[in-house]
Parts: sequence; structure tokens; C-alpha cells
Amino acid sequence: MLRLSKKADYALMAMKHLAIRPDAASASAREIAEAYDIPLELMAKVLQRLVRRGLLVSHQGTRGGYRLSRPTSMISVADVIQAIDGPVSVTACSASDDGACEQFSKCNVRDPLSRVRERILTALGECTIAELAADVPAPATSTHTAVLHPHL
Repeated sequence: MLRLSKKADYALMAMKHLAIRPDAASASAREIAEAYDIPLELMAKVLQRLVRRGLLVSHQGTRGGYRLSRPTSMISVADVIQAIDGPVSVTACSASDDGACEQFSKCNVRDPLSRVRERILTALGECTIAELAADVPAPATSTHTAVLHPHL
């Protein structure tokens, strides 16, 4: 099963949080962590890694925090995942073709799975933070009130 790490999930959540802020305002690690009930230390590490990879910029001071380094349409989901988890792979041996796997010379699925990996990377590369940010759920309170109390 292909699954993102928790850190990659948290990174995508943070990127979307920053993308939907008005006027591209900065947000602190504490603000983001509290908004999603993520441990502050873990969120801080994720944000620092995104800064090191050039996806975020950080500012010190009272109005400091993190903000996106470039427009949301220029940051792909693949960029974020690879910044946190490294190269995307679908098998244990797909990360290296050095023959370390005992099945390397006999493997009949390495090449087809390599093509699957490329398709996954293409899909993740085409999906941007702008698309994630565009998917903003409607406020729950207004819709639930109308549904729960139709006579109001």
C-alpha cells in the first residue's frame, strides 16, 4: 500500500494552512500545530525541513513565522512529499539499482513497477498546493443549523 508518512501529511497540512492565509501572511509553528492538534516540536521540525528545501521562508521576530517561498501554483505535492520523505518509491529496491537485492537479476516486475512509480510522480507533480488550497470546506455551523432545524 502506498501511504504518506505522518510528517508528509503534516507538511501538506501546513502548506495548505499557509496557502489559504489572507495576503500570504506568516504563521508561527505554534499556530499551525495548535490548529491541527500536532505536537509543536514535530511541526517545528517539519517546517524547518521545508525551509531547508526552499519551499518555505522563515522570519524571526514578533511578526515572524513561516510563509510560502513561491506562489502556490509553483509548489507541487511531489515537492512537499519529497522534501520530507525523500524520493518516492513503490518497492524496497526501486530507490537503488545497484543490484543489492538478491532477486535483482531475476526480477520480472522491476521495470513495470518503475513505470508505475513514474506515473505516481507525474500525478503528484501535477497536483499543486493551489489545488489543495482551493478545496476549502464550507463552515460546518451554518449548514448544520439549516439541516438540523429546517423550520428556523
